[in-house]
Amino acid sequence: MQTLSLGKYRGLQHCSTPRGAISVLALDHRNNLRSALKPEAPDQVPDTALIEFKQQVISRLSSSATAVLLDPMFGAAHCVTSGALPGQVGLLVAVEESGYTGDPLARHSSIAPGFSVAKVRRMGASAVKLLVYFHPESPTAGEIEALVGQVAADCQVHDLPLFVEPLSYSLDPSKKKLSPEELHRVVIETARRLTQYPIDVLKAEFPLDIGAEPDEKRWAEACAELSAASRVPWVLLSASVDYEVFLRQVTVACQQGASGVAVGRAVWKEATKLTGEQRLEFLRTTAKGRMERLTALCAALAKPWTEFYTAPQVTKDWYVSY
Repeated sequence: MQTLSLGKYRGLQHCSTPRGAISVLALDHRNNLRSALKPEAPDQVPDTALIEFKQQVISRLSSSATAVLLDPMFGAAHCVTSGALPGQVGLLVAVEESGYTGDPLARHSSIAPGFSVAKVRRMGASAVKLLVYFHPESPTAGEIEALVGQVAADCQVHDLPLFVEPLSYSLDPSKKKLSPEELHRVVIETARRLTQYPIDVLKAEFPLDIGAEPDEKRWAEACAELSAASRVPWVLLSASVDYEVFLRQVTVACQQGASGVAVGRAVWKEATKLTGEQRLEFLRTTAKGRMERLTALCAALAKPWTEFYTAPQVTKDWYVSY
């Protein structure tokens, strides 16, 4: 097992169950949340609507998760200062700029202007999250790996755990998404490539196109392959699939070595179509029940991150050189 630094170890403790399972409620969505709230005119959704939605979701669901993931623009500080986020729940903060720049077949990812790992530490968050668009064969693959390496180095300096979320994409201009065969290959190779850097948790896509492969035995084989490829604990992204489908994915993934989940729209997406008391009632009942069930599932089945990492040895004068 690898020995973690004190800050990283404590940060992961704050983001997990006592046994070491991770169940993150994700709500760092920005432009795609505007689209969900008003598909016909997302540019007309004011910032205040994003902030209000995030506070409503976090205040009603965060106590059912081990941690929440928020963005600095419309969520993290707002949910802390408003009291929507309880102090005992872990806080991951996204550092990347929303979306990507460059050619859709050679995507560039970057840090949000004016933000940094240092500021995540200063605001008292538990961990850093970095999303990158990555394909191992893209012309920008080396650039993305360098970005992951740099953010990982910054997290080592500031002693914060780093969760890295790679999102795959097609390099074929005639296809909007990867073929089932390529998706499997890319997710596995991405885990192998990016976990060679000093990141702490990988947020991974499901390693199969379940629309093309309904056999859960094959799901289990693919998840086991992902576990073998990743050098660090990995958690499963919901990637906007429906809740019942995600529940099946999570069961298989955790049985094959996943350390938990990072779930967003599978839990709360219907709330974007509701307003007023109807939205709040949905969050209090259906969405909360979903989050509770996922967290309980992870608590029971997930491979604890403590099976990857051990605490640092504490000597008499550890604090002198820390």
